Amino acid sequence: MKIIPFKVSKAITETIVIQRDYGSHFYNHLHQHSEIQVTLILKGEGTYIIGDAIGNFKPLDLFIIGEKLPHVFKTDTNEQSDRCEMISIYFSPTSFGSHFFELPEMIHLNPILNDSLRGVKMNNIDKSIIRRIKQIEFLNNFQKFVSFLNIMSDLSTIESNKYVLSSLIVEKQYSEEEELRMDEIIQFTLREFHRNITLEEVANIANMTPNAFCRYFKQRTNKTFINFLTELRIGNACKLLSKRNELNIMDICYKSGFNNLANFNRKFKDIKGMTPSKYRQTHYK
Repeated sequence: MKIIPFKVSKAITETIVIQRDYGSHFYNHLHQHSEIQVTLILKGEGTYIIGDAIGNFKPLDLFIIGEKLPHVFKTDTNEQSDRCEMISIYFSPTSFGSHFFELPEMIHLNPILNDSLRGVKMNNIDKSIIRRIKQIEFLNNFQKFVSFLNIMSDLSTIESNKYVLSSLIVEKQYSEEEELRMDEIIQFTLREFHRNITLEEVANIANMTPNAFCRYFKQRTNKTFINFLTELRIGNACKLLSKRNELNIMDICYKSGFNNLANFNRKFKDIKGMTPSKYRQTHYK
């Protein structure tokens, strides 16, 4: 998906922007922006890509995404249009003045702001935080500011069920040429991961030789395309394993793009630290 230099719309009187997205899907382009984003998933499930991290999202997952970090939330295609909703809080590191977060009263927020540069995921967060995030859009500007600080302060104290996602920090905007190439590569992979994909095939999409493509992808994502594809397939397998369905392990193996069970089991354990059967036992809904 194209990495778009996304512009957050705000009024001249706003330093904090609240945005609620709902419908058949979220903003499903890989994009980056200069604001920090705090997003609570209210409805919908799917796959996220944040920096070089790939995973699944579900209702009441919370994400903190730092400035310039490319990301996308791709909703599962079988989700109904009225079951897809998120609320996001956008703010700039300099929204409240260039030295605001250096004040003694604000220093306790620095660790979570630093972690946001690689993306943070939280789940099972306190119901009072969820309630305040849902209510913040209905407050006046001063009340939003106070509520925002309280929310960030509470999030900064969370240690359990908190995951720093990406292994890389992005410090620049992508060029237009890189945007177009990464758009086509990631869109194709998200759409076709369930079948056999050759390096020659995906390199042709990027208009490169296989060797040049491998170098290009590794330099920009910090992982090989094969590893990226494998992680995407394992993420899909995890979603299927955690849901109530009639699929057995073999069915899930093939639906996730693997062509034999032994390789699927080996790759799954390498990434998740347990077998698919064990994962199903511990995550079955």
